[in-house]
Amino acid sequence: MFSKILIANRGEIACRVIRTARRLGIRTVAVFSEADADAQHVRLADEAHPIGGPQPADSYLRGDAILAVAKKAGAQAIHPGYGFLSENADFADAVEAAGLVFIGPKASSMRRMGSKAGAKDLMHAAGVPVVPGYTGDDQSPNALSREAARIGFPLMIKAAHGGGGKGMRIVRSLEEFIPNLESCQREAKNAFGRDRVLLERYIESPRHIEIQVFGDAHGHVIHLNERECSAQRRYQKVFEESPSPFLTPELRQAMGDAAVLAARAIDYANAGTVEFIVDPAGNFYFMEINTRLQVEHPVTEMTTGLDLVEWQLRIAAREPLPLAQDAVPRIGHAIEVRLYAEDPDAGFLPGSGTLVRLDLPAPSANVRIDSGVVEGDAVTIFYDPMIAKLIVWDEDRPRALARLRDALAQCAIEGPKSNIVFLEALARHPAIVEGRIDTGYLDRHLDEFIGRQAADPALLAAAVAASLMQQEHDQRQAAARSPDPTSPWAIADGWRLGHAGQRRLAFQHQGERLEFVAQGNGGRYRIACGSRLHDVDGARLSGDLPGHGTLSLRLDGAGRRYRVALHADRVEVHDGVQRLSLQPMAMYRHDGGDAGGSDDRVRAPMPGRVVATRVVAGDRVGQGQELLVMEAMKMELSLKAPRDGVVAEMRAASGDFVEADSVLVVLED
Repeated sequence: MFSKILIANRGEIACRVIRTARRLGIRTVAVFSEADADAQHVRLADEAHPIGGPQPADSYLRGDAILAVAKKAGAQAIHPGYGFLSENADFADAVEAAGLVFIGPKASSMRRMGSKAGAKDLMHAAGVPVVPGYTGDDQSPNALSREAARIGFPLMIKAAHGGGGKGMRIVRSLEEFIPNLESCQREAKNAFGRDRVLLERYIESPRHIEIQVFGDAHGHVIHLNERECSAQRRYQKVFEESPSPFLTPELRQAMGDAAVLAARAIDYANAGTVEFIVDPAGNFYFMEINTRLQVEHPVTEMTTGLDLVEWQLRIAAREPLPLAQDAVPRIGHAIEVRLYAEDPDAGFLPGSGTLVRLDLPAPSANVRIDSGVVEGDAVTIFYDPMIAKLIVWDEDRPRALARLRDALAQCAIEGPKSNIVFLEALARHPAIVEGRIDTGYLDRHLDEFIGRQAADPALLAAAVAASLMQQEHDQRQAAARSPDPTSPWAIADGWRLGHAGQRRLAFQHQGERLEFVAQGNGGRYRIACGSRLHDVDGARLSGDLPGHGTLSLRLDGAGRRYRVALHADRVEVHDGVQRLSLQPMAMYRHDGGDAGGSDDRVRAPMPGRVVATRVVAGDRVGQGQELLVMEAMKMELSLKAPRDGVVAEMRAASGDFVEADSVLVVLED
């Protein structure tokens, strides 16, 4: 076994590899960009070295810099994680040429499997079913357009060297093909360093099933069961589970056998994933083979009891596979979701900023947290905005779903916006609960998971009661510090001269102003919102104030219990099913004119880089016309004209880095 390894990655996966290496007594070397100098993987590793600027091309994609650090530090092997250089055969060759071990498959296998196009050809030759498509070398727009017409629509454009949902587009007509092709190629070039694409027939309402495979240097290959990843938004997996609720025992056996056959056909060693698309009738087709560890590998670990990173290390050290196929466990049910810094209500726009607050459930035998950040860290614009992976396990699927809902209820993020509310809706949606979701369901029915929802009256009353108790706590603290703490004017009993003890409060909920009138104190209140009246009695807050804890009370005579978070700018309550967040507002305000901006200025929704401009000053544009394209956090954002008009100014050019809210285009009549 190795005594020291280098991890050529960052964030969550680097931390994940470090944990296993430390348990095995292996010292670790981390690398970091200028943006990651204070990152958790840098702090967790035994040593860490800088390798360049914040852009991936200047740091984590620089194989030469990474190898120089490995040799300087005395590392014996390099673990690539996933993304970046993990499926780059040239880098794997360079590692071996430097006398080090690449913890992954051989470069020869990667070249045959790492290209989606080449992998499809190999699988077709080996007798594995493949989707009709085009994987040829001629990447000219004319050739690709001709092949698209031959395959027929709808079809999918996919980055040949990609993964993680990047560089993928569905096209439903020939007229849409070229713009989608160009966008896909740009995204692939930026994310993976190569812009080659493949085309394939798009299968409607499919399931996405993947099989974890492992091979060793002694010719043994097995699979470690399946994972279902059908819940996707724009090809980004958002809910992964094992075992699949869709597969029959016969289909599971056939797909496992096909995955092993695919790996054996190319003499595969180490961890890999064979991905299949399955139509509603149960016919399955090879999609791609990922020659690396997958983001969702923890669900396999939770249902087998195995450490896949340990398996990777042992196989790279030329040890044989530790289990035969018939000895692979299948224990219970596991589910993974990913907490992202993104705004689902704004088209899942990625966010950035400091994690002022990060509450996650405590790890246990049933709950696992894989994260590369802690409270106080920053989510930057340069990398994927994932905050953490939340993985739950239980004896069967219904209980695992219940675990997931409870774990999500314990999550809270303050700073950048997050997708927690979206994930909570997902975990309760009938398509998930009944196990019938397909890969396009979220995109077809996104309004079922996001958007404004009417505030539950009981939750509103609980939030107001918690806010009143917080105010009383603050007043008692202030009174205790005053020169005359026994003064009646310092007593926090809610009494006001001429107001019969009334207190008026205002909050904002999803952009709507809500006003309340409250009477009472000390945990006993009467709260009115419009014509609705609630009686609160016996309210008690446990936990630190200000902060978060539990609110118990009797609401209109019925006992209730809520999780509560209280902050200067927000009060949040959760009843175990729904989450409600209210922002305090001034009760009395001057209603002035519109202080917002006009529709003459198109602003950057977040920090990023301009990758393409579609217009120049003087051009006439129509409402909805694309003006420019930005790239941030490995995603492309299309900025469109808010109205008809003429471009008066273009304040950004291709290649420019821009700050959030900066004006990029000015329109005039």
